[in-house]
Amino acid sequence: MKLQRKNRRALALGALAVSGALALTACGSDDTSGGNGDGGSSSAAAQTGDIDCADAKGQLQASGSSAQKNAIDAWVKNYAAACKDVQINYRPDGSGAGITAFLQGQTAFAGSDSALKPEEIEDSKKICTDGQAIDLPMVGGPIAIGYNVPGVDTLVLDAATISEIFDSKITNWNDEKIAKLNPDAKLPDLKIQAFHRSDESGTTDNFTKYLKAAAPKAWPYEPGKSWEAKGGQSAQGSSGVAQQVKQVPGAISYFELSYAKEGIKTVDVKTEAAEPVKATIENATAAIGAAKVVGTGKDLALELDYTPDAEGAYPLVLVTYEIACDKGNKADTLPATKSFLNYMASEDGQGLLADAGYAPMPEEIITKVRETVSSLS
Repeated sequence: MKLQRKNRRALALGALAVSGALALTACGSDDTSGGNGDGGSSSAAAQTGDIDCADAKGQLQASGSSAQKNAIDAWVKNYAAACKDVQINYRPDGSGAGITAFLQGQTAFAGSDSALKPEEIEDSKKICTDGQAIDLPMVGGPIAIGYNVPGVDTLVLDAATISEIFDSKITNWNDEKIAKLNPDAKLPDLKIQAFHRSDESGTTDNFTKYLKAAAPKAWPYEPGKSWEAKGGQSAQGSSGVAQQVKQVPGAISYFELSYAKEGIKTVDVKTEAAEPVKATIENATAAIGAAKVVGTGKDLALELDYTPDAEGAYPLVLVTYEIACDKGNKADTLPATKSFLNYMASEDGQGLLADAGYAPMPEEIITKVRETVSSLS
């Protein structure tokens, strides 16, 4: 059995040279709007070159961040094609629900757009025998601010104006504060319909951390997974708020760039840099690259800079962590957990992210993730 596993690893490494160029196309044309994790139909065949199934088998239950759903869909599609003895079920019900399910022992790992709190790590010791839960940064990307304002193709907002819009202080699109930032735009006399997440969300946590850091006077609320500001409307999950922006004239909301599709326009954010910054993968990567590892031991929690002043650094970013036990994982799910997480962190796995609307982790960070995943027990 050990020899067979070594042979599979050798074959996987040999295939990497040819699969690396192909992997980027694996999810480009997928319809990832469904919730079954199969990624829809695609003319591109699933790429399996960098996947080591090892002894993985059975069902793997996971849940959490809806921000990474489109990435998970692409990963599951490729992994399932290579490891036919494993069925992965990922439920994108929000970071808060994912961590709760994990701490109750219902899932093998969770996805969260916020690092674990100290009390959550303490609670995890009941589930992780002789160990604890750790944060594994796996997916990065910009939080886009999508808007639906007829006749306005380019929109610039700063942190203070964004704060007042989502705090119901600015209520019309032709408000003078918006007009001052957009002197060439024909802003309509149209009511603003601001949508926020109804569920506990790491996206909300990162969005409000940005508002608090960049406009503390305009945003009086403490950051968190739950929405604190008064007024506005709500919808479930990233797909829910994105759908509202698409359908409702005057709407604005926040969600991952991967959901800003089918004609949804996104805000250019004014920072301390000379030019407003667009929500792009490259600009988010520039900001994530400045993140610092602040977790201890095997925990790889990051500290993000929400107020970068460098040209082209998009300030509204998030990192999605996979939450797993460093020790004490269940024996029946450990092989599949390590195998799947190893693929997600692999060169091929990270190579899928840009086409799916996400930013791969910087090399120095993902190298640590690979080492940590390999040590899970």
